Amino acid sequence: MSSLLLNALISFAAAACATPLVRALAWRSGVIDAPDGQRKAHGRPVALLGGVALFAAIVLAVLAAMSFGWLPGVHVKGKFLIGIVTASFLLIFGGAWDDARNLRPYQQVMWPVSAALVIVASGIGITFVTNPFGGQIFLNHWSVTVVWIAGIPYKIQPFADAFTVIWLLGMTYTTKFLDGLDGLVSGVTVIGALVVAAVSMMQEVSQPDTAVLAVIVAAAFAGFLLFNGSPASIFLGEGGSTMAGFLLGTLAIISGGKIATTLLVLGLPIFDAAFVIVRRLLQKKSPTSGDRSHLHFRLLDFGWSQRQVVLLYYFVAALFGTATLILQGWEKVVAIGMVASLLVALTAVVMLAYRKKD
Repeated sequence: MSSLLLNALISFAAAACATPLVRALAWRSGVIDAPDGQRKAHGRPVALLGGVALFAAIVLAVLAAMSFGWLPGVHVKGKFLIGIVTASFLLIFGGAWDDARNLRPYQQVMWPVSAALVIVASGIGITFVTNPFGGQIFLNHWSVTVVWIAGIPYKIQPFADAFTVIWLLGMTYTTKFLDGLDGLVSGVTVIGALVVAAVSMMQEVSQPDTAVLAVIVAAAFAGFLLFNGSPASIFLGEGGSTMAGFLLGTLAIISGGKIATTLLVLGLPIFDAAFVIVRRLLQKKSPTSGDRSHLHFRLLDFGWSQRQVVLLYYFVAALFGTATLILQGWEKVVAIGMVASLLVALTAVVMLAYRKKD
């Protein structure tokens, strides 16, 4: 437990110190998010590039954990750390480029895809999913050896690798789409990473090295939240918003394929993102086009304050995340259904209110 606290302090302090420096850099470089009165409703220009501070803090904390011998471990192997740091760098680099140059969608997507492929190449993957009604569904029955290095075969597992990439991209874009209010993504990421840490420390899981990495991520985002909470003086930017979901998705894999756990923590934004994408496709719009159709924007238009909306998301993430510590099998499926039902209910209430106004 002392190792977790020390890692948390190092990561938190690193983020708290790095964020003002990156904020100054963003202002000096002109990488600023100016309000547009619609989707960007903040009252004044705000610095971007927050992901750069988070990346620096996480890397520093990981190096510190390695110096103390807490990382790598049995479950968080050295090659996993290399893969995670490399993939995160790709997201931050591509995100910073997008913040500065406003890249086109096809240029934006190449960075998350590349990051997901790096994770797979480093050996992190979903080889099975747990059947909530008993047993496991294996995805690695078919594999092809690509090369042998030092007597170790390196294989491609088409189904497992494809599922891993899809999972990581889904998580990446969930937090990207969610990043519309001050402190929303940062706070939810803190909750999600802490839930993974708690699950990793459970006796039946027993992955202290995974808990260390999860705590590092949680503490870094907590340190950043000091400056990202309402009113924010710096935003996550493209790199930070995508790295948040990407890291949660990766932690879910490393912690023993806790897909259902992460689905519950991010259930509300995941279902909301799915509904918005379907709606945009039916309207023949790009799924990545920006608008105010997400639930958090609708709640704002309904009259909620930013703080109320953010606290709602925090509460739902914490409630269902904590529930994963006691729920088993099919009970998690029921809980996921409850999250979806909550989204439908909130959306219905808001839509009815809109019709009454009209």
